[in-house]
Amino acid sequence: MTKSLNHKNSAAALAPVADYFKMLSEVSRLQILNSLKVGEMNVTQLSEETGLGQANLSKHLKILTQAGILTRKPVGVSVYYEISDPMIFDLCELVCDRLTDRIQEQADRLHQLKAFSTIVK
Repeated sequence: MTKSLNHKNSAAALAPVADYFKMLSEVSRLQILNSLKVGEMNVTQLSEETGLGQANLSKHLKILTQAGILTRKPVGVSVYYEISDPMIFDLCELVCDRLTDRIQEQADRLHQLKAFSTIVK
């Protein structure tokens, strides 16, 4: 845990952290964030990029905006969304790197098991 939370193990202190991770636990939201990595997009562009319907997309954009991860900028009749907290990509990269390591470790164990099973035969 971060330094600021080490001395605060109460549920009230940890609830915002849990809420933040809950917000990121939705695949559609991760698709949106991944799409916006290249720069701002309007709803039509995001819908095309993610394949999400407009109602579903709007729901997730609202949640991400309320969480402070995205900003919305009206331009004429369109609204453009962009990442306001680029640290989110560091967090996602950290998780992806860890998952890659775990998958590689599992593949290595399976390879050893397969090698062992051919010796036993």
